[in-house]
Amino acid sequence: MLAPARAAGKHNAAVSCLPRASTPPSAWASGLTLTLVLALAPVPARAQTADAGPAVTPYRPSVSTPATLSAPGYLEFEAGGLLARGGGDSRRSSLPYTVKLAFSPDWGLRLGGEAWARQAGNGAPALQGLGDTGVVLKRRFAVDAASAFGLELGATAPTGRTGLGAKAAAGSLNGIYSADLGALHTDINLVATRYAHADPGVARDQALWAAALSGPLTPRLGLTAELSGTRQRGAGATTQLLLAASYSVSRALVLDAGLARSLRQGVPDAALFFGLTVLGPRLF
Repeated sequence: MLAPARAAGKHNAAVSCLPRASTPPSAWASGLTLTLVLALAPVPARAQTADAGPAVTPYRPSVSTPATLSAPGYLEFEAGGLLARGGGDSRRSSLPYTVKLAFSPDWGLRLGGEAWARQAGNGAPALQGLGDTGVVLKRRFAVDAASAFGLELGATAPTGRTGLGAKAAAGSLNGIYSADLGALHTDINLVATRYAHADPGVARDQALWAAALSGPLTPRLGLTAELSGTRQRGAGATTQLLLAASYSVSRALVLDAGLARSLRQGVPDAALFFGLTVLGPRLF
């Protein structure tokens, strides 16, 4: 399956494989509350209400990551909810999160994963709990005022229970190109992931590609369209289309929502997602 989620630092073992989702309304009410608490609890009131200070740099909700880092010295938080479905009656729900910290305009670190996930359907018992966790070291290489390259080195730990996450640890290397094209912006990613273990007949190496194009509809409302996919011998290829909208409440808070769907003929994989990016406290 394909995935818009950025759990475990965006590019992890499950990147581009749509988590499959859906849970009872009561579970999602609790999940939404947890999402807001995770994102907003550590943030000073001034960051949520004022348009002063640095602006956030949302990485969600697309699969691709921009070359730009968040504001140096500030913690930045991302959190959201994902509802996805796959073949048969397979369903998955999750609450992805990301914590970002840039040391300079060119170096940064982020930690991400799923605070909670639930997998059900196809006659199997429902599973729920913590998902996988990943860390990413990022380097930006500026070309000029309108473009930059980026390099991300990531590692994912299988912290989720069996059936909710990857079966083994994974490492990844992501090459990024970002550029402003007039009023539009593009992010192009090529990711190579190496798994510590794979099922028989499935290669341990996976290639992921993603290309996003975004632009403003109004001063506060933006739109994003993205194509992405994976290639892994023995597991088949995946391709998905993602469409999303974002709304800047202030420089310190951006909301987003959208959907993703598989483009493979006869494959019903699809997902709905929502979330936010919010500025945290300044550490240095």
